[in-house]
Amino acid sequence: MIIVIGATGFIGMYTVEKLLNENKKVIATGRNKNLGTVLENMGAEFVELDITNKADFDKLPKDGVEGVILLAGLLPANVKVDIDVDENADDYINVNVIGTINVLEYCRKNKIKKLISTSSYADVFNSWKKGVALTEEEPRNFRYIGDHAVYVISKNTANDIMEYYSQQHGMQCATFRLPPVYGVGPHSTIYVNGKKYKSGIQTFIENAEAGKDIEIWGDPHIARDIIYVKDVAEAFYLALQSDKTYGLYNMTSGTELDLEEQVKAIIEVFGNAQNPSKIVYRPDKPNNTPSFLFDMSKAKRDFGFEPKYTSYKDIMIDYKKELELGRFDKLISEREKD
Repeated sequence: MIIVIGATGFIGMYTVEKLLNENKKVIATGRNKNLGTVLENMGAEFVELDITNKADFDKLPKDGVEGVILLAGLLPANVKVDIDVDENADDYINVNVIGTINVLEYCRKNKIKKLISTSSYADVFNSWKKGVALTEEEPRNFRYIGDHAVYVISKNTANDIMEYYSQQHGMQCATFRLPPVYGVGPHSTIYVNGKKYKSGIQTFIENAEAGKDIEIWGDPHIARDIIYVKDVAEAFYLALQSDKTYGLYNMTSGTELDLEEQVKAIIEVFGNAQNPSKIVYRPDKPNNTPSFLFDMSKAKRDFGFEPKYTSYKDIMIDYKKELELGRFDKLISEREKD
């Protein structure tokens, strides 16, 4: 039996689906009952659970659990707080740190050795460079300003506490360092410092479908190392099967995906063949996310993971297929209520 905590997010949905397809019994937790019904229809057992509430963990089984995947957490993209007006550092610590400790305590008390969580790729933001693949040994080097700063601090702290539980209590804790994860889910809008914006990928897709021009701001050859959600789900499954899984893992495609090539792929996959979008280059406009690349050899060595979706066109083809199937429409609609 595997427990997926925070299964009502899109990474959780795909991970639960993957585990069920591998004939695993899955207990999926979350706070959204409507999405819990979706998980139950997939074949999982749903338990309503808030990781900040210790009492909620009494709802979970005490025996027969081979591993826990922790996906629940507070992310800046879901937060409506403008930190120039208000401060929500305590929320990040309460959810991402205290919540992680509550999960660890549940595992320790019930002799569950394997716990896999996630962390932010921005913990090495100041080390990002084009063409330089950062390993897990890269020292932390992040910005202490912006709406992601305390989020990164909270995830780093949670990772350190997981390492403490591994060394002090003999657990086998691991963390996946995730970049932007692409896949069908709540990506039409995101919050940036409390303000709601239409996401870049949603804007590109809508413009491509309508045959409108698509602007590329800044350097059109910024190269970023993203990952597709189905690869993440595969990695969780493989990591749980290995006794070598331990510590921090880069979890990306291990490939530099050129911004211009990404836009071309969106136009090719989503565009109107009779009226294809044109690319408009705007070097005068700022693009604040630099190039970054991560080394994926540790995940391959320890649990045999190699990403399948390393081509952005392949990602977009599958993305479009998933949208047309409408399997996770409820996930999207629930997010859009926010």
